[in-house]
Amino acid sequence: MAIIRFSEQPVFRNPWADFDRMRREFDTLFQGLGGSSVARPGATVFPPLNVSEDEHHIYVRAEVPGLKPEDLELSVEGDTLTIKGERRTTPGVEKLSYHRREIESGRFSRALTLPTRVKAEKITAVAVNGILTITLPKAEEVKPRRIEVKVGA
Repeated sequence: MAIIRFSEQPVFRNPWADFDRMRREFDTLFQGLGGSSVARPGATVFPPLNVSEDEHHIYVRAEVPGLKPEDLELSVEGDTLTIKGERRTTPGVEKLSYHRREIESGRFSRALTLPTRVKAEKITAVAVNGILTITLPKAEEVKPRRIEVKVGA
């Protein structure tokens, strides 16, 4: 540790310099964890989603491998679709000593803001081979309408 005598200190000292030094040291510390963020290495958002739309529907496809329909709960409130559920561990596996553990278990919740208003009473959801497909019909007022142009005076 360097000793700085009182008479050797600069006349003007930047008050933010210490914060900048701390930020750089924290960045260096977290780089050793495999990334520049505080998030746990390997943590992901679950379930991963694809959202697409055509003229009449919005489609949400979510990867939910190994989940049964009774493990999922879907709800729409306003313009927000929420997917909740729970991934359970295999019975008896909790006592194992893991070398690598990337498949997480536990409760999850994912909220998605929909791009347009939908008819909540007509939403359907089907799960096939670990892919949950949610079909959300668009509300009539947001669907494009063709307007006929008439010739006349």
